[in-house]
Amino acid sequence: MEHSKRGLLPMKHGIKLSKKQSPKTDEELKRMSNIPYASAVGSIQCAIQCTRSDVAYILSVTSRYQACAGEAHWGAVKSILKYLKRTKDMFLIYDGGELILEGYSDASFQSDDDDAKSQSSFVFKLNGGVVAWKSSKQDTTADSTMEAEYIQISLALLDSWRSVVQDEKFHALDKAGRR
Repeated sequence: MEHSKRGLLPMKHGIKLSKKQSPKTDEELKRMSNIPYASAVGSIQCAIQCTRSDVAYILSVTSRYQACAGEAHWGAVKSILKYLKRTKDMFLIYDGGELILEGYSDASFQSDDDDAKSQSSFVFKLNGGVVAWKSSKQDTTADSTMEAEYIQISLALLDSWRSVVQDEKFHALDKAGRR
C-alpha cells in the first residue's frame, strides 16, 4: 500500500458489490485467504468510530463480505485505505459558541443487490462539527422509497438520541460553558 496511487475518493463511482463477486474456484479462494480483508475492514472501522465519518457508507458495504470477500471487494477496501492515506492530515473541528445541532439523513431504496434492502445513513453536527454518524443496511425490506426514508429518519432519531443527547461528553460540554 505504501507505493499505491493515492485515492481521490473512498469509493469509485458506480461500483456495485455483491455476493456474486465472491471467490468461486479453489484458486480464487486460496488467493483471497492470503489477503488481510477482515483485518483491514476492522482497522477502518476503528478510524470511523472516532473521526472519519466520510468513509462510513463504503465501510458498511464492504464489511458485509468479510466471510466471502473477492477481488472486487478487496479493491473497494484498498480504495478506502488509499483515500485515508491521502487525507490523513484532515480532521474534525468543533466551533465554540451557542450549541446548534443539525441533522441530515438519507436512504437509498433497495440498494443491496443481494437482498433488496435499503441503505440508511445519517450525520449530526454540533456547531458545525460532526458528532454522530452511521451508515448501515436496513433490517427490514422497504416496499417504497418513502417507506425506506421513514425507516431511516426514525433510526436516525433513535441513534442520535443515544449517541448525542445521552452522551456524557455532551452534558460535560454544556456544563463547562459551551466551549
